[in-house]
Amino acid sequence: MVDVTIASGASEDLHAAMQRLVPQLSSSNPPPSFGELDRVCRHEANSFFVASDETGIVGVLTLVMFPIPTGIRAWIEDVIVDDAARGKGVGRLLNEAAIEHAFSQGAVTVDLTSRPSREAANRLYQRIGFEARETNVYRYSKPEQPAGS
Repeated sequence: MVDVTIASGASEDLHAAMQRLVPQLSSSNPPPSFGELDRVCRHEANSFFVASDETGIVGVLTLVMFPIPTGIRAWIEDVIVDDAARGKGVGRLLNEAAIEHAFSQGAVTVDLTSRPSREAANRLYQRIGFEARETNVYRYSKPEQPAGS
């Protein structure tokens, strides 16, 4: 049985799980330090969902919510399900818990992005009820500083 909770702060177990989970999502970003993870968990805009079973922590999801002039914006970010737990409904449970929480806090929509190469994740999101939007996603990156400046 999988239990989904919202972390109120970092713990040693959660930090250890993130060292294992983050590399399964991103090869370009290192896992957070204990302090960084604690900051994520405690940030007022975030709800950090943790899925656990009898083996320990098997997945995480970050729900970010913030008010804007047109309502409350809710975004799901960094959904990670452990390779060993994939196909067992963990991703669905995490997403459903986040959606329910977002709606209970006044959001009327929940957004997320997913790379096309993440085929299983995209199928899951569509099965849950997410619909692809016709939009462009833009990113502005901090310019690199020349060496010695």
